[in-house]
Amino acid sequence: MNRILIVDDDIELCELLTEYLGQEGFEVSSVHGADDGIAQSAAGGYSLLVLDVMLPGKSGFEVLREIRQHSRIPVIMLTARGDEVDRIVGLEMGADDYMPKPFNPRELVARIRAIQRRTVSPPRTDREDLNAALKIGDIELDPGARTVHRSGAEVILTAVEFSFLEMLLRHAGQVVSRENLAREVLGRPLSPYDRSIDVHISSLRRKIAPEGNGCDQIKTIRGVGYQFILPPAKGAP
Repeated sequence: MNRILIVDDDIELCELLTEYLGQEGFEVSSVHGADDGIAQSAAGGYSLLVLDVMLPGKSGFEVLREIRQHSRIPVIMLTARGDEVDRIVGLEMGADDYMPKPFNPRELVARIRAIQRRTVSPPRTDREDLNAALKIGDIELDPGARTVHRSGAEVILTAVEFSFLEMLLRHAGQVVSRENLAREVLGRPLSPYDRSIDVHISSLRRKIAPEGNGCDQIKTIRGVGYQFILPPAKGAP
């Protein structure tokens, strides 16, 4: 879980991050072109990808699209500060998180640690119950295998979408605040005007929506958070 690939044409930034992340115990490789990033990612062996939006020849969005065709590796995108459109587009395309440039390397480490915590299953000791499968209606989530099925068919989720769904299922029928989702899943306090949770939930809704059914299983509680709707009891109207 400590091998990181950085795809950024800023050689100086790559060198800085390689040194800093190395001191934090990570094994870091970097490439400076889009095609090299795609090839390195496809080769496998990395636990996380740091991907810049602005790359020569091919954008980070195009790189992310190609990577998502064969890999669910967690991706943190680097975006221009203040460019909210880039952040939303990246999240909608399957990025797990984003960092606006310039940024403090310590914050990047915190984001990486948060992703690690939500992608590594807890040990099977006194927390055995946390590995038990969750089944609500036609949705079944296996925390140990990190798989989700809807009516028996596998649903492909990103790491952060999986963690959002797991938290909502564990509190099915209850309202989970956006603050709690940000703290427990994203590993940081909820920031004003941060739309990342809303984008992830929107993508999650589309992926788990029952076919031919326009009903949302995840309900927005305006001004508060989200609620996974429990299915009606058998025999209920």
